[in-house]
Amino acid sequence: MGRVITRYGQRQLVESIDKKLYQCTGRRNIGLSVAGDEVLFQKTDDNEGVVTAIQPRINELKRQNKLIAANIDQLWLVVALEPHYEFELIDRYLIMAENVNLPINIIINKIELAKNLEQVSRDFSIYKNIDYQVHFLSVKQENNLDSLKSCLRDKTHIFLGQSGVGKSSLINTLIPDLDLRVNEISTKTKLGRHTTTNTTIYHIPSGGDLIDSPGIREFQINEFSSKQILNGYREFKSYLGKCRFRNCQHVNEPDCAIRGALDSEVIHPARYQSYINLISE
Repeated sequence: MGRVITRYGQRQLVESIDKKLYQCTGRRNIGLSVAGDEVLFQKTDDNEGVVTAIQPRINELKRQNKLIAANIDQLWLVVALEPHYEFELIDRYLIMAENVNLPINIIINKIELAKNLEQVSRDFSIYKNIDYQVHFLSVKQENNLDSLKSCLRDKTHIFLGQSGVGKSSLINTLIPDLDLRVNEISTKTKLGRHTTTNTTIYHIPSGGDLIDSPGIREFQINEFSSKQILNGYREFKSYLGKCRFRNCQHVNEPDCAIRGALDSEVIHPARYQSYINLISE
């Protein structure tokens, strides 16, 4: 039994239960594995093996219908005060995660730039109130990193977010010897520095694992259908199916359960307006 650390062409690097790395090929009839896959493999010598089966996946992350990682415990959306966070972009990431049943939390980086941190906290209370974890960090000043590290232990994570929010700095802070690990995997796969473009699992010294690659860090959100948008607002879900009309779009129809929850202040108006904006695109 082992876990795929990275895939390169038709080969894969598999880490065994005792943390030893094996270069492996795969049997033709089992399909392609990705980083995070649990696999059965047979050793053929000290450093090589053959993958004989891919275990059923708990979940998958795809980009433009291409599978890029599997068996993820937690997504982390990293936003920042500079470039300043945008709620509609945040909601798009949350919609993506809700539709593929991947847990997602939010990190706000660069809080050292805040002129009014209480206002920033109020901004994100919208998400806290619907059970998303929100962490306020300064990677530069190493504020609140310990509380984040405690959340990372014993789980496999992916950091997402737009360019410039500090994902690379955060990852380098969590894994100070990342270059050494990249070099070790590069040596094992004989790919040189090209391994940095592959989706790869790295162990975090304080606990937990990180699935990372430039392609994942700059993960782009695809367009959503109206149904996916609706399913992406977790606070709407308990009201679905309770409207007068089965095909209710929750815009201006009479006896709409979601609009009723909005009027009762159970659903936040900013989140509802975000929904309207997205289905109107």
